[in-house]
Amino acid sequence: MIDTKNMTSPRTLLNARNLRAKKHLGQNFLSDPSTAMMILERTGIMPDDIVLEIGAGLGALTIPTAGMARKIYAVDKDPQVLELLKKELSLKELSNVDLIKGDILRIDINALARRHNARLLVLGNLPYNISSQIIIRLISSRNAVSRAVIMLQKELAQRLTAKPGCKDYGRITAMLQYCAGIRKIAAVPANLFFPKPTVDSQVLEITFKPVPDHSAADEALLFAVIKAAFSKRRKTLKNALAGSELSLDAQSAGKLLEKAGIDPIRRAETLEIAEFVELSKNFEP
Repeated sequence: MIDTKNMTSPRTLLNARNLRAKKHLGQNFLSDPSTAMMILERTGIMPDDIVLEIGAGLGALTIPTAGMARKIYAVDKDPQVLELLKKELSLKELSNVDLIKGDILRIDINALARRHNARLLVLGNLPYNISSQIIIRLISSRNAVSRAVIMLQKELAQRLTAKPGCKDYGRITAMLQYCAGIRKIAAVPANLFFPKPTVDSQVLEITFKPVPDHSAADEALLFAVIKAAFSKRRKTLKNALAGSELSLDAQSAGKLLEKAGIDPIRRAETLEIAEFVELSKNFEP
C-alpha cells in the first residue's frame, strides 16, 4: 500500500512550475488523499488487475492504485501534467505505470486488453466536457472492460442512474443500462478539488454484463432506435421516430410501434430497456 498522506498537493505542484489548470481540458484535480483512498477501497482493486486510468492528472488516483494493481495505463492529454506525474512516480519508485499522452477517445482499448489477455478495470475523473462521449466509447469497448469506476459531474451521474419515467432518463441512460449494472460509490463535494469546480461530483461503478438481460439481435440498430426515440423528447414516440435518421414516415413509425406492442403516443423516457430491444427487433429497414 502506497502512503498517500505525504503526497504533494496539486496547488503546490502547479505553482512550483508556474503552471495553471487548463479549463479547456476540464482540469480539476482531486486534492484530498483520503477521498482518493476511500474511492479505491470501495472499488476493490485486486493485485492482478490491469487498470486503464482516464485523465490521470497529477496522480491522486494513479499513485495509490500503483500499490494495489499489477499494471496501470495512465492516459492524459496534457504533456506538462504528465511530466509532473512522471517525476512523482519516480520519487516513489513506482515502475508499474505506463504514461500515455493522448486522447482517450482515440486510444485502442481493445489492444491494451489483448496485451494481457484480460479485461481492463477503468478508473478516472472524467473531464466534464467529454464525459458522455467517453461513456459511449466504453460501451462500444465493453468486451475489453470488466468494470469502470468513474467520477462524474453530479448531474450526469443522476442521469445515468435514472429509471424509466424520470425526466433524467435519456439516450445514454438507456444505452448504458442495456449492457451494464450501475451503482453509486461516493459523493465528492466540489471543495475537494483544485481548482474548485462549480458543481459537486459523484463516483459510479459500472459493471458490464457478459450478456445483456435482454439481448438485441443488432446492437447498432438498437442504439440507433434509442437515439431516434430521444431525438425529440417532447414528442410522442411515433412523431419522434418519424423523420428521424431511421428514415421512417409517420405511418411506418406507427406500424413499427404497434408491431412491437408499444402505444405510439407514449414518450421515449417511459420505455423499459426490454421495450427498446423489442422495438429494434421489429424494425424492418
